[in-house]
Amino acid sequence: MEEMYGFLPAEQLTCGIQFLTDFWREKYLQEYIRNGGSKIKFVTGRPGSGKTHFLRLMTSIAQKENYKTIQFSARDVWMHDFKEIYIEIFQQCDILNCLEAVSHCLIQEMGFDHHDIPEGMKFIDYLSQNGMGDALTKREIRTQLRHFFLKNPMMDNNFALACSMLTGSILGYPILEEQNQELLLGWLEGDRSIKLSQLRALEFYPSRITKYNARHMLRSLAELIRMGGYSGLFISVDNLEILISRSSLEPVHYTKMKREDTYESIRQLIDDIDSMRNIMFVYSFDRDLIDNENAGLKSYQALWMRIQNEIVGERFNRFTDMVDLDRLAAQEYSPEVIVSISESLARVQKSRPALSLNMETAKEIAEKAHTGAVGVPQLIRIAMQGVKADV
Repeated sequence: MEEMYGFLPAEQLTCGIQFLTDFWREKYLQEYIRNGGSKIKFVTGRPGSGKTHFLRLMTSIAQKENYKTIQFSARDVWMHDFKEIYIEIFQQCDILNCLEAVSHCLIQEMGFDHHDIPEGMKFIDYLSQNGMGDALTKREIRTQLRHFFLKNPMMDNNFALACSMLTGSILGYPILEEQNQELLLGWLEGDRSIKLSQLRALEFYPSRITKYNARHMLRSLAELIRMGGYSGLFISVDNLEILISRSSLEPVHYTKMKREDTYESIRQLIDDIDSMRNIMFVYSFDRDLIDNENAGLKSYQALWMRIQNEIVGERFNRFTDMVDLDRLAAQEYSPEVIVSISESLARVQKSRPALSLNMETAKEIAEKAHTGAVGVPQLIRIAMQGVKADV
């Protein structure tokens, strides 16, 4: 269905799927995650079941709920090394913007309003201009930086120290040369070209970011984002089925070892997720990743035991961590809803006008959905193309 609506605003196509997205908005984004919880969800379904659209829609909703949102495809980022995932998330986060927001909180904590500081002027210069740039005030800035970062139990000590120095640079005290700012940002981003000996000149003695400590770095990053005034961090990862793809056309190819390393990485994330706060992961993949006994999720028992649904009721469980969009469609996509979806699609198709479907065609689609190889949204798309062709 993705090719039909391209990059249209996801909010324009919500028929049927609102049953789940509205629930996630209320129970997770507005309550659980915002209040300090953390969660991992998995979304699956047949090709054309609307997985990519669902991720886009949830990302859009998360943005409206004041989350820092991250989205990427497993086709573009190696999944077997969590360091690579951390780097992708970090690069999309705009950490300097977050540190700027934290500096405003620190200024407020000291009894000032950052709005009173002229644009382009640093806090320490503003204080000096008003006769308050004395040693006692500078000591208070250091104390606040220590309180905000180094005494924060959710932050890795090296991550906290780097953020403390960068925030001090934003405030104008302690002074940090631009070259050293770049070094610190490079280390935070996992840049292997940064020499640790260069950082030691700053009295900073970190180890390199690796797949073993990257989850702790992510926990620290999520905490920084919360401190910057966001509700939390929402991360969507699409196309995980590439793990079992044998196509030579794919940009990345997973060996058995890399695939199992990926499963182990996700298993470790599941086990560590409760130690994180204000963070939600959503992984999406075609049903093949479950059905493939030899290479799919079931082939790695340690992971499968953690994500399988042990109890399956008659009704779709909106709390489930393994979301089956085909099961959701079977329950929610009545012929009336299918017609509504086609009407929504018809309204937004400006470059390639298409007619909506009638009730008879919608009933046929509902029947096909039980046994077909593709999902309901894809069936709607195909049917609408047929209607268009007859016009």
